[in-house]
Amino acid sequence: MKVQSLSRTFDILELLSKEQKGLTLTDISKSVDLHKSTVYRLLSALMERGYIEKRESRYKLGLEFVELCSLYLNSLELKTEAEPVLRKLSGETAQTVYMAILQQREIVYIDKVENFNSIRKYSIIGQRRPLYCTSLGKSFLMGMSNDGIRTLLADEVFEPHTQKTHKDMESLIRDIEVCRERGWAFDNEEWEINVQCVGAPIHDYRGTTIAAVSTVWYRNQKKDQDTRKIAGAVIDCATEISRRMGFH
Repeated sequence: MKVQSLSRTFDILELLSKEQKGLTLTDISKSVDLHKSTVYRLLSALMERGYIEKRESRYKLGLEFVELCSLYLNSLELKTEAEPVLRKLSGETAQTVYMAILQQREIVYIDKVENFNSIRKYSIIGQRRPLYCTSLGKSFLMGMSNDGIRTLLADEVFEPHTQKTHKDMESLIRDIEVCRERGWAFDNEEWEINVQCVGAPIHDYRGTTIAAVSTVWYRNQKKDQDTRKIAGAVIDCATEISRRMGFH
């Protein structure tokens, strides 16, 4: 029954996508061959989420679709522009490189470039991670004020993934202040023991952080000076992608 309702919902959305002036409840009911009460229930659920708007007696697609399409198109453009730069960084560091976007209070991996000796268990695109214990997540937090971070993560549970994971908000904010000063974020075995990552933010033409890039390695593979050198390469990568996205 749930699958059928979902299918009917898409029937309604596809119907309205072709009607710039919108349709009445009766029009929609007749077109999708459903009772008015069922159509009204589905429309009401879509309106609550912003995917449908009602003007006078007509229903039209809502602004939420505009946002979804914008995010999707920006993601496509971002991946296209970033790919050669990510490959260059992977070649320079001989490590796996990741790119992620922000969704609510998590980062979502949208691209990766693997090197022969990469850490393959990190390779799943679409995987989510917290902001407070990843270099990619911290890269997004670097562009926010301390109060903004407190607001965004007000309900966050600081789960101790390792002994080095931040235990509370103030510990995280002190870390972010250091990240801002040096220009890059560091995951020092905070998500997984013996695994370290360096990340940096990617900006668009408005100066908004739209993504982040990072590279990852096992702790015993690198020395402190190597980490700083890698950080410079990551910053260069993020800067070049930002430039390609219109940031100056």
